[in-house]
Order: sequence, then structure tokens, then C-alpha cells
Amino acid sequence: MHTIAELIQQHPDTANAIGAPGREWMTYGQFKALALAVRASLRGAGVGAQDRVAIVLPNGPEMAAAFIAVAQSATTAPLNPAYKEDEFAFYLEDLKAKAIIVEAGYTGPARAAADRFGLTVLELTASEPAGMFTLATDVTGTAPDTVPGPDDVALILHTSGTTSRPKIVPLLQSNVAASAINIRDSLALTADDVCLNVMPLFHIHGLVAAVSASLAAGASISCTPGFDALKFFGWLEEVHPTWYTAVPTMHQAILSRAPRNAEIIKNARLRFLRSSSSSLPGPVMTQLAETFGAPVVEAYGMTEAAHQMCCNPIEPGRQKPGAVGLPAGPEVRIAHEIENRLVNGVGEIAISGPNVTPGYEGNPEANEKNFFEAEGKRWFRTGDQGAFDEDGFLSLTGRLKEIINRGGEKVSPLEVDGVLSDHPAIGQCVTFAMPHDKLGEEVAAAVVLKEGQSVSERDIRDFASERLAAFKVPRKIIILDEIPKGATGKLQRIGLAEKLGLG
Repeated sequence: MHTIAELIQQHPDTANAIGAPGREWMTYGQFKALALAVRASLRGAGVGAQDRVAIVLPNGPEMAAAFIAVAQSATTAPLNPAYKEDEFAFYLEDLKAKAIIVEAGYTGPARAAADRFGLTVLELTASEPAGMFTLATDVTGTAPDTVPGPDDVALILHTSGTTSRPKIVPLLQSNVAASAINIRDSLALTADDVCLNVMPLFHIHGLVAAVSASLAAGASISCTPGFDALKFFGWLEEVHPTWYTAVPTMHQAILSRAPRNAEIIKNARLRFLRSSSSSLPGPVMTQLAETFGAPVVEAYGMTEAAHQMCCNPIEPGRQKPGAVGLPAGPEVRIAHEIENRLVNGVGEIAISGPNVTPGYEGNPEANEKNFFEAEGKRWFRTGDQGAFDEDGFLSLTGRLKEIINRGGEKVSPLEVDGVLSDHPAIGQCVTFAMPHDKLGEEVAAAVVLKEGQSVSERDIRDFASERLAAFKVPRKIIILDEIPKGATGKLQRIGLAEKLGLG
């Protein structure tokens, strides 16, 4: 299977494909018919197989269905609906989008930005069952009725660009299909599985791990309006999923509400829980597994790999807390951090395989820096530092840009996170670099306490001092009600000192 269309074609028409809490399921037969109708709408609006269609929709079954349906006929570019007009304008222009899909009647900033560039606006009207919709536009045109092949671009996303202009990552049909199959196989997904999606669908994690991998397995996916810790257990009870995938901050919020939802947890049928997009502290993995009585499978992914690179084994008891697992799709090796060669020991993680982007668009400088040839293969540098253990499990020491350089002593923020997470009063934490006039950088941490807990900065430092070398102990600990997060729920280390006024 080398295209997104091929992922869903072989499944029985009567099986449930896409749903949502409180709504009827769309079957695979209905979904295949929807994809054909979407193709007719796009071609009738002059949108061809290589044209780029921005999708700005709220999280839910229509967003999931629109992504997969449009990707069978054109290039998709899902965008965060929370962007402001200037942000939409930047992305729409950068992507060279030809058309945009918005909800019928929508008059927000994405529409205003689309009008600036004269984009074709396709209005989506949702109907029943979940995920079913029609597209309407006042633009008429013609486009050849060809379908995208394996080497055509299926999905375009931007890197998060914490320190520089966001880079365009084009993912081919074959990249997305390969990644969906890798995830399906590593999680042993079958047609009997039901995924509860709480991830945003403008991000690679939700689009590929939750939606595409489920559909590759002929399984069902129930799409919520987005993550909501207060509603999660109600959805768990109603949808009765066999798994869900989330980022660590979501898992921690779920854990904090678990004691008052013990009965729902007892009746749940979760086969496993999956965590990805940033490192899951070991103690959180252990606590989740004990709470839900199911393995917690941590995976390691990034946009340039069409998501998954490594994954912990699915078999109960084989997961390693603190490790991101075994290579699960691409070949994963350690590269020298400066020279273009592969090494043993600690270094920069590099990947090669059919799920890896062919390269950043319009950015030869970034491609020169991030791709290299070795041992007859093309390798991509992930920007992460790590090492394999004797069992072949990969552990991350952090983003190379996030490693704290305290007067020449290198401190892994993930290591400090792991220790602080063990403190009984701490519910969430993030370790980061803050500027220091003599050392260059100093270790700092922001923490959120568990409900009803109180502890002083001094107590937390004493706790860390017993478990870490003196130079790794945070000199500054800030206790917050909430740690600032990025759009996908990820904790952002870079720039946090400035955000918290520690410049």
C-alpha cells in the first residue's frame, strides 16, 4: 500500500470507520463514497491532484474525514484554527495554497486571509453520520481527474519553528502510508480496535497515529472536539475505546482526575495507552499503567518522519519507563553531532526509511544541514540527542538545542524532569535553561502541584539534591497553576525563561 486511498480501499463497506461521541458511525462504504464526492467537488472547483488545499476546521469527525478524503485527491495542509489573520496569511502564502476548506458560514480570520490571496473557498456543511459532509463553492473550473500517486505530496505541515522561521515539511503519499502501516503493526491494531482521538488534527500525531493508522487497520476512530480532562471519562464510558494516544501533559491531567472516576476505569476495555510527541516521565508511565491496568506504550515521532520512529513493544510488561522504545519503521542510528557519519554511544539520532520526508521545501540550507549520506543511505538528523541500551531500546537525553550548558557542564532537562516527577506532590514539571551572567545558563524548573498538595521551593530542591549531582539541581523552581504550552499541548522549553520573566 503506497497511497492513502489504498489504506482504506480493502476494508469491508459495512465496518465502522469514523465516529464521534453522541453521533452515529460512518461506515467504510459511506467513507469511500464521500471521498469520490469530495474529488468531484474539488475538480469542479478547478483543484487538481497536485494543488494544495488548506483545511481550517475544528477538531472532530469532519476534520478527520476531510483530511483523509481530500488527501485522496489533492495535497492537504491542515492549519490550527486558533491562528490569527496574519498567521493564516503567512502559512497560506508560504504553502502556495490554491483553495481552503472552512465551515459553512465561517467569517473568521482564515476567511479574511484567504480573501487577501484570492483563494478558492470551499464551505463544508456537516451532516449525519459523523464525518459526513458536502462541499460548496461559487468558483467553477476544470482540473484533470487524475488521482495522486505514491510520489505526490499528500500532506504539508510546518515545523514548530521555536527558534527560527517554520520550515515546510512535504510528506508524500508513500510517506504517510508507510508510517500508518508501521504504527498499525507496532500497536498490533486490528479491525476490532476503537481509538478515542483527543489529539489536535492539525498535527502529525493525531493525523497519522490516531486517524491514518486506525484506518489502515480497518479499525474505528471516534473523534472528540479536542482534549478536555473534564469530559474524558464520559467519552471513555460512552465510546468504550480499546486505546487512545496523547501527549504527556494530557496523560497527567487524566491521571489527576482518575481517583474520582474509578468505576469508569474499572469498566473500561483499554488494551493499551499510547504516549508520544514529548518524553513521558518514567513515574507517570508506571502510574498510568497501574491506574488503567493496561500497558503504556511510549513512542517517539516527529513531523519529518510522518510521525513514528521508535515505539515500546505492545506486549504487557515489555515497556521500559524512560525509553522511547525500539526502532519501529525507519532505521534508527546514532550520528556524530558535527561530522556526517554514524557512530556508537551517545550522539544525534538519525533516521532513514520510506516514511521520511524527501526534504524541506524551498530550503536548501536546511536540507544541507539536516540530511547526509552514509553507508549507502540518506539519513535525516532529528536534532535529538540519545543512545541505545544493551537491549536495543532508545533513550533520549534531550533536544540538542534544549540541552542546558551550565558553565560547560551539560545537563539533560529530561533527566531532571524524571527526578522531579518522582516527588509525591508534583503533578507536572518542565526543566529549562535560564540565562546566567557568569555560567551562561543555569538550570530552572517550572512545576504544577497535585490537587491539595503544598510544598516549598526549598523542599523540592532538597528532594532533587538527594538524587542528582549538584550542578543538575535547579537553582530556580517556580510553582505555577499551569505551565505555558504550545498549540498541541507540548511543554515548550525554549523561550520559557523569557515567558516567565527570568530573562
